[in-house]
Amino acid sequence: MTSSLSLNPADTRVLDVDPLIDDPGTRIVVCCGSGGVGKTTTAAALGLRAAERGRKVVVLTIDPARRLAQSMGIDSLDNTPRRVKGIATAEGAEGGELHAMMLDMKRTFDEIVEAHADGQRAEAILGNPFYQSLSAGFAGTQEYMAMEKLGQLRAQDEWDLIVVDTPPSRSALDFLDAPKRLGSFLDGKLIRVLMAPAKVGGRAGMKFLNVGMSLMTGALGKLLGGQLLRDVQTFVAAMDTMFGGFRTRADATYKLLQAPGTAFLVVAAPERDALREAAYFVERLAAEDMPLAGLVLNRVHGSGAAQLSAERALAAAENLDERGIVDQGDGNVELRTAPEAGSPAPVRDTTDEHAQTPDKTPHSARATTSAPNSPATSTPAGATTDDAPADQATTDRTTTDQLTAGLLRLHAERMQLLAREQRTRDRFTALHPEVAVTEVGALPGDVHDLAGLRSIGDRLAAGADPAGAA
Repeated sequence: MTSSLSLNPADTRVLDVDPLIDDPGTRIVVCCGSGGVGKTTTAAALGLRAAERGRKVVVLTIDPARRLAQSMGIDSLDNTPRRVKGIATAEGAEGGELHAMMLDMKRTFDEIVEAHADGQRAEAILGNPFYQSLSAGFAGTQEYMAMEKLGQLRAQDEWDLIVVDTPPSRSALDFLDAPKRLGSFLDGKLIRVLMAPAKVGGRAGMKFLNVGMSLMTGALGKLLGGQLLRDVQTFVAAMDTMFGGFRTRADATYKLLQAPGTAFLVVAAPERDALREAAYFVERLAAEDMPLAGLVLNRVHGSGAAQLSAERALAAAENLDERGIVDQGDGNVELRTAPEAGSPAPVRDTTDEHAQTPDKTPHSARATTSAPNSPATSTPAGATTDDAPADQATTDRTTTDQLTAGLLRLHAERMQLLAREQRTRDRFTALHPEVAVTEVGALPGDVHDLAGLRSIGDRLAAGADPAGAA
């Protein structure tokens, strides 16, 4: 099927995906967008297509859903890249590989501690109750750890292309704020005060803690509990030498996202709310000087009979319904053409009285009585009357009309949906004509294997002509 939402190159820039993923200069592709628009599937499909075109790819998902692992035939994903089997490298494309992983926020934090602290200090940090709470779910930790993991993957220089699947909703761009939030946290007054005793050291530090912080720690102790406050102080003292490294690496990864080798793809469905969020992403990326490659308009609907408008389909359905009520085939003319009030009754044709007037002769007499000078006739058992075929034909025609009317109404609903999607997309392109767009026709079912991901990849590459949209 072809989509009525096909892009018009004269009005809209068309995003050509294959040159983007084929370009050796493209090293990072970040898929962002609101929840439920197919970012995970898009990221996996892009990674698979790039791998089968000869690139060594790793797909990093931050979404906790397990769809990516299932579609790639992997039992589960963790913080270590897992190679995906069944890659069908295209002819002439050598060396293509696909790996996939899912961010483990706590494990990534543990790896940072183990890599940047000596054994004794690392053990103290990892066993600290405040650190365990922070690394498991502190606000913003996931986004910062995603930055860390992306930086680690890029620094390893093991993959030609890194495809990042971001969390849903507007938090998908929170990792852009992670360095700033981390800097604000580390430079905050509370952290500076808590770090002061560790920096002063020895008895002077304890004296400062006991005298200079007595009022504040007393209040915090009552609010948080004395043990929690001691855990925080111990954590800050142990992490003191690592804080600068956190900020430095976060800033470096932020600059990496602004570099020419990075491309952002905003993924959206052709729905008002999703495209409103897409507009937010586009504007935010522009404000942060992030390189936007374009918009992936996902799950676009289409029709193979677009020349039949919704209005014509509904009119045809109503005509069939009206004929089903009025035109009942052969029957009593009087019932179908009742006289209007005040008009004379129609004159009945009495040429054949027997044909027009019901026979009130008892059944037993009718079976053996015949007109004079004619042989006696009877209806054999099991024989059908002449009216039966006509009744059956009328029933069949009525059923066909009902089915046809139903199909016409379904088509009208589809055409109305296409019209809504078209208007929604037109509003977006009017606001952001500079954004290149590619459309992905909707599949009849969910994607759950590599074949489905290949189909999505083909539709991504189809661009302005999403053939097969359902």
